[in-house]
Amino acid sequence: MPVLRSMFADLGHQDVASYVQSGNIVFGSPRSAPNKLASDIERAISKTFGMTVSVLLRTRDDLEGVIARNPFITKGAEFASLHVMFLAKPPAPTAIEKLDPDRSPPDDFELKGREIYLRYPNGSGRSKLTIDYFERILGTPATARNWNTITKVLKLMQERR
Repeated sequence: MPVLRSMFADLGHQDVASYVQSGNIVFGSPRSAPNKLASDIERAISKTFGMTVSVLLRTRDDLEGVIARNPFITKGAEFASLHVMFLAKPPAPTAIEKLDPDRSPPDDFELKGREIYLRYPNGSGRSKLTIDYFERILGTPATARNWNTITKVLKLMQERR
């Protein structure tokens, strides 16, 4: 993580911090074009680490909205069962229609914009609601985080106001 944080600083970002060993980086940036910013970070990761990854960015306001819109919280789900899958872009309506709501009972999901809210009552380990499944059906890169990580990353972002 120190090398990754240093890479972000070298790109001109300020107040760079990471949350555990998860690849979650919080930073300030003078640039505001998210697509250009993501592609610059992807290139730097490729150059620094020799690997190709998709970078998905969310602002503090975005993440506050993600937390506020989780439909499973209002239904009383236990936080330990909750995850959010972040999509690089909103999927096409024709792709959304291909999602199978009964793919992995008792697991449940709800798509809202660029996020898929997931509830894994028995844990995510054996679920068929995987990143691979959603990327393949929706045609966009994705990454997922558990609810604890999401709330901790948001707290880290809010501390940097």
